[in-house]
Amino acid sequence: MNPLTRPQLNPQRPPLLIANSFHPETVAKLDAQYDTHKLWLLDSPQEQQALIERLAPVCEAVATASWATNTLIYQLPRLKLISCFGVGTDGIDFNITGARGIHVTNTPRVLNDAVADLAMALVLATSRNLINADRYVRDGKWLQAPFPFSSSLAGKTLGIIGLGAIGKEIANRATAFKMQIAYHNRQPKDLPWRYYPSLNALARASDVLLCMLPGGTATSRMLNLAVFRELGPQGIFINVGRGSSVDEMDLVAALQQGVIAGAGLDVYTSEPRVPEALLSMPNVVLFPHIGSATVETRRAMGQLTLDNLAAYFAGQSLLTPC
Repeated sequence: MNPLTRPQLNPQRPPLLIANSFHPETVAKLDAQYDTHKLWLLDSPQEQQALIERLAPVCEAVATASWATNTLIYQLPRLKLISCFGVGTDGIDFNITGARGIHVTNTPRVLNDAVADLAMALVLATSRNLINADRYVRDGKWLQAPFPFSSSLAGKTLGIIGLGAIGKEIANRATAFKMQIAYHNRQPKDLPWRYYPSLNALARASDVLLCMLPGGTATSRMLNLAVFRELGPQGIFINVGRGSSVDEMDLVAALQQGVIAGAGLDVYTSEPRVPEALLSMPNVVLFPHIGSATVETRRAMGQLTLDNLAAYFAGQSLLTPC
């Protein structure tokens, strides 16, 4: 039913504005528990504005993807909670929420294992040239000659940019592959791994440089040609953080010119668009932003989105405030 055609708000369930489309299973559960209004289903800006005005006297909560939202939500004068599905809250304007005392929650921790697993899959796929090896067999080339040698992980240094909770899980997995761990954060942590105070220094010390940076203006295009030059012609770059932290033109140039050996990417600046030049490069592995895309992980993220909403409406402490 079009939200604009509902005769009245249901007094038995709190009104909830859903700003955009995300995990369908979670949206269905929200529909079952709340009087939901789906902003993204309305065709015109006029219809969307009319819905906001209709909900203005009563709506205190919004559910949204964390990486993007509709800025119309900030026109709700009674808004008190934005419950985000996802960890990186790039889509939220914290200047507005902070000034107005609007609570924001996200879904951390429950996706750590899935993202760390995928990060190591990219490290393996690039270092061992696995995607090309699979194609080599399918194309019948193994009948003609053995597949070229690749590089082992044991003894190599994995440099992690942004060693948070997911970064630690990646480091634990890499240690099992007998890799050495180094990292760069704004400040060193009480960890057994070597800290480097600059990106360039970390890149210089790394065989594989892995980005776990969040999005936002503070990290925009931090990974550039200068960093890739420090990584060097045998180095591999992995990104499972945010595409916006990489200067993609510099990355393309580094790969084309042999400044670095290869790259494994799960995130991009303008998803789902990927730079055309990357698509034909045999030394690049491209994934469609599937770091947390397992059935179990997305379900757990959805449950945490629901639990934060339930806590708010019950007058309890939020589980995962930002």
